[in-house]
Amino acid sequence: CALRGHGIDAVPMKPVQTGAVLDGDRLVSPDLRFCTALAGLNTEPRAEALMAPYLFEPACSPHLASAKCGREISFEQIAEALAKLLERRQSVVVEGAGGLLAPLSQERTLLDLMVHLDLPVILVARPGLGTINHTLLSLRELERARLPVLGVIFCETRPVQWGEIERDNWMTIERMGKTPVLGRIPFLEGLSEGRIAPETFRHLVTEHLQLPQD
Repeated sequence: CALRGHGIDAVPMKPVQTGAVLDGDRLVSPDLRFCTALAGLNTEPRAEALMAPYLFEPACSPHLASAKCGREISFEQIAEALAKLLERRQSVVVEGAGGLLAPLSQERTLLDLMVHLDLPVILVARPGLGTINHTLLSLRELERARLPVLGVIFCETRPVQWGEIERDNWMTIERMGKTPVLGRIPFLEGLSEGRIAPETFRHLVTEHLQLPQD
């Protein structure tokens, strides 16, 4: 939403979706549908297949969903889908599934996929108590993997009254993580139920996020 608000033809990608749902006779990604609706994007099935190449109906960890469905996750197939999207669009925002060390197979994690795709990273964190440890550990793993981090975004999944703790979390993560905080996505009642107009959400996101210049 923020990129498109700045005139960049960006689309989302959800390489691995568990908890996929049936739309007629085919599985679709609810996360992807949510993002495209808020971004004002109309996509057809072939484009959606590139944006969400792996769909699993069981709502569990990707490695378990993959095993239950008997379908191995191929990093090469995900990279090929990403390349095709980048041929058609100016920018692609790739969303993870769980945290950095969420397993995608018996041996490989989401972080392994991120290294394979070799993309710059924006880390999403919660703003409240406990986020310093979680966020700094994730930043340390990204540094060990030698992945460039553009910054951190705070996402409020519940009402947050910003006070001393939240403001200090912001400053501490910037200082100790040596990573800029790009802003926050405020909690919006009714967003997940579709009761917030896409135009309202796009305005709020553009207002609250500071995009990296590159």
